[in-house]
Amino acid sequence: MMDALRVLFVAVVGYLCGSISFARIVTRIFAPQEDITRTELQSPGSDEIVMASFVSATTVSMHLGTRLGFLTVVLDMLKLVIPTVVFRLVWEGEPYFLLTSVMGMVGHIWPVYYGFQGGRGLSAVYGAMFAIDWIGVFATSIGGLLLGLFVFRDVLVAYMGGLWLLIPWLWFRTHDLWHLAYAIAVNVIFGVAMIPEMTQYLKLKREGKGADLSQAMQTTGMGRGIYKMARRFGAIRDTPRQDSQEVEGAQ
Repeated sequence: MMDALRVLFVAVVGYLCGSISFARIVTRIFAPQEDITRTELQSPGSDEIVMASFVSATTVSMHLGTRLGFLTVVLDMLKLVIPTVVFRLVWEGEPYFLLTSVMGMVGHIWPVYYGFQGGRGLSAVYGAMFAIDWIGVFATSIGGLLLGLFVFRDVLVAYMGGLWLLIPWLWFRTHDLWHLAYAIAVNVIFGVAMIPEMTQYLKLKREGKGADLSQAMQTTGMGRGIYKMARRFGAIRDTPRQDSQEVEGAQ
């Protein structure tokens, strides 16, 4: 039986730590003139502009480059690793650290310091997972990526598949209901946070603009990192039309 005061304490600490927006902090330090709260993404094959409603390492990467984007990811992960490890050690054998992790994700997505406009939560989840089951970070993220790229050939599955795999993975590793509840909770929260991007993505696919995997990956911010990785490993190839556009853009 968990103590109510401890539950409140770890929940508040997790939420406040998660609410720290390193995307904004990194941008303020390295490019204070840049506004990362407004990110425009052009739909391939049309003049339609899609507005990204999140502020995260992805938007830092799109505005300031991959190095600062990677720095932001690391910092976003650390802000959940630290409190999760601390509470796991302080109350060994008790599930308080799992609540810290969940509330840290909530804070990352809906930060109280910044008008509740944050990221989508992946870095927060995997940051906490390093403290919960670090092997699962690599097993589920790589498994989800491969599932999306080679089985379903869908950017949405590649992006979200790792979180889906957390449910069977943590149950297999722990056979503990608290860990299972944690995995389900982060998937529900992530799904709610992703509604704007999923709505845009599915709309474009219905219009035939996301039928090609390489085009769909470049339609939203969520797929651009996956797109670059997939190209590097030869999982996808650009369509001739895109290649010609890239050549024209380089001239």
